[in-house]
Amino acid sequence: MRKDGILSGIKVIDCGTYIAAPASTTVMSDFGAEVFKIERPDGGDLWRLFPHLPGTPKSELNYAWVLTGRNKKSVALDLGTPEGYEALMRLVKTADVFVTNYQAQLLTKFHLNWDDLRAVNQRLIFAHLTGYGDKGDDADLPAFDALAYWARSGLMTSVTGRDGTPSGPRPGIGDHPTAMALFGAIMLGLYDRERTGRGSKVGTSLMASGAWAHSCDLQARMLGANFPQRQGPHPINPLSAGYVTRDAKVFLLIQLDPEHEFPRLCKMFGAPELATDSMFATDAGRTEHAAELFAILQSQFESRDLADWRKAFKEYDIKWSLLPAIDDVVSDPQMRAAGAFVDLDYPAHGTIQTINSPVFVAGSEKRKPEAAPALGANTREVLRTLGYDDSAIDEMIKRRIAAG
Repeated sequence: MRKDGILSGIKVIDCGTYIAAPASTTVMSDFGAEVFKIERPDGGDLWRLFPHLPGTPKSELNYAWVLTGRNKKSVALDLGTPEGYEALMRLVKTADVFVTNYQAQLLTKFHLNWDDLRAVNQRLIFAHLTGYGDKGDDADLPAFDALAYWARSGLMTSVTGRDGTPSGPRPGIGDHPTAMALFGAIMLGLYDRERTGRGSKVGTSLMASGAWAHSCDLQARMLGANFPQRQGPHPINPLSAGYVTRDAKVFLLIQLDPEHEFPRLCKMFGAPELATDSMFATDAGRTEHAAELFAILQSQFESRDLADWRKAFKEYDIKWSLLPAIDDVVSDPQMRAAGAFVDLDYPAHGTIQTINSPVFVAGSEKRKPEAAPALGANTREVLRTLGYDDSAIDEMIKRRIAAG
């Protein structure tokens, strides 16, 4: 069992903000990479401020920073000053990966483009996360995942309530999947460097990741598919729909192979004849009589409690999932069994839980999560490793070029 992490010895510069790009470096840190979080001396990464916005959840600990900032070293530098830029370039010389989601105009302003950095380090993997890609009229538009991933990809309008109102996004709903795409791109860059000895520029965009998430429907439309329109309050396909039990629990039923699965469902109800009824025996019949079938199924499900159905679903191999409240999700023992939740020792708060990155490698342990750093917590130690003495560091902090 490897305990030092697959990415032990890899140095990563996280020069991004908010979620998508920084979250990719969080995944790398879970596997042992040393991550240097570059932040503004005045206030740090704006993601630190997210929980203070109106309408966001409130808690004693900064949950946004606990999640994305874990395992990292905070280095606070003003990159708009020659001294701050020089300190970053010294770090770039020693790094393996540079990750950013700065817009192109900011990369140019701060001299942080791929051409600028590979002149300093030919083996550097330069990972750039954009909102809308590197080319095109909208390439340099500012973006959040709610805009580029959720809305622009069409996902928001495809996922609607029964009244047709688009569903609103939750924080990070597109950022975290996009971070995994960027993580994959970075690992491809490191793999290519192993073979060629050269660094490279890699990347993805929120919009491209959103299109990938929405790809089944988009591909269908590209091929001229006609989409069914909802008629009335019942679902278009009652075999892929939500139902309510007697004890008011809501669950999702999914049957993608109704030829084999629907008869089992009917047998479970004690009504095997339903599967051969001319109204419901075929896909066309179930579509035409969706309202009637939905009413029958709902009347069955609301006759018993979820605990009873849970046993029956297992006995008859019915595919389903509870639609849990968020309290149910965070207390779900299967989440821990699947490795999705892990413990984190947090100073002055004891042991808390956090969300694990969703990548696992047999025979290699992930690092034990470490608390996210305070702003500039590691500035002094990192600058010392880059050749700065204490008097030079004190002067940089005094002039607010650095913080720590």
